[in-house]
Amino acid sequence: MSKRVRWIIIGLIVLITGGIIFYPMVRRKFSRETTGIVPGGNGFRQRVLNVNAQILTPHPMSDHTVTTGDILPAEEVNLIFEASGKVVAIYFTEGAFVEKGTLLAKINDAPLQAQLRKLEAQVKLAQDRVYRQQTLLERDAVSQEAFESVLTDYNKLLADIELVRAQIAQTELRAPFDGVIGLRQLSEGAFASPGTKIATLAKVSELKIEFAVPETYATDIRRGTPIEFTLTDNQGRERTFRANVYAVESGIDRQTRTLMVRALYSNVNNRLMPGRYVSVKILKAEIPNAISVPSEAIIPEMGENLVYVYRSGKAQPVTIEAGLRTPSRVQALSGVAAGDTLIISGVMQLRSGLEVIIDQFVEGEDSL
Repeated sequence: MSKRVRWIIIGLIVLITGGIIFYPMVRRKFSRETTGIVPGGNGFRQRVLNVNAQILTPHPMSDHTVTTGDILPAEEVNLIFEASGKVVAIYFTEGAFVEKGTLLAKINDAPLQAQLRKLEAQVKLAQDRVYRQQTLLERDAVSQEAFESVLTDYNKLLADIELVRAQIAQTELRAPFDGVIGLRQLSEGAFASPGTKIATLAKVSELKIEFAVPETYATDIRRGTPIEFTLTDNQGRERTFRANVYAVESGIDRQTRTLMVRALYSNVNNRLMPGRYVSVKILKAEIPNAISVPSEAIIPEMGENLVYVYRSGKAQPVTIEAGLRTPSRVQALSGVAAGDTLIISGVMQLRSGLEVIIDQFVEGEDSL
């Protein structure tokens, strides 16, 4: 055997022997690194895990559904005459505020006024006839039938007068409620008939917010449910207002499978105009001072919700009772309290008593 071959054989023997000696040590070291155990003192200690944390503080929390809706006047009506005739006077100014009962327009009532005067002129004579017949009846000078005939004629005359007055009232167009009158649709001298639109009257001191919700949320909506609606002002900024549901449709629409709802908003200083499109947030539940945890910090385990809190440099598991849920957070009804430091990263690597170092404190959401 040559000298070169002998050195090759000796080298292989050294490599094999070294592998046999050092392999168990390397294996134990690798095992300790992957399991979080490192040598220390008289034995082994757990390695330290770097995490992010969040200090829990009370904050407003709400559960809501978002949909779209429209702003409607609290009351709105097309102003029309009840009778036919030529318009002889228009008393309103377009776009002005008018009070209930204000005379807005008038059609020709000259024939009716003449008829009324004719009937009223007969009242005195009819009263005298009734008086004379009553006097004679008391003396048995006339029959009861004769007296009742005269009395009937008198009452009929009064009824005819009331009828003509009612017909005259139909020639007057009056505001049915307080509101803002719109644009005039005809001029003096025009012929108006029942159904001819004169203008529109709208009550805008209060506004209705009308919207529809899917049938799955129908049971969450009732009288008094608060909502928030948002619109964009003329400067492009979003503005949010609050209102309360005052009416709900009696049933779900079979075509759209939605429930129509209306909320009422007090339109102070008429700052909002009806007809606008709005985004509506239905506040199903509101909690002013909730304690919540991020959804990603929760570990479902055996039907319970487990989170880890930081205590004395170590991770400690705590079971919480879940309450209100939003897409990003879960209300904690028990288990944690304000001031607790919640570990929110690396939660799947945590174990009870594991030493941790907080790299960063992450602020919680102030409002959800």
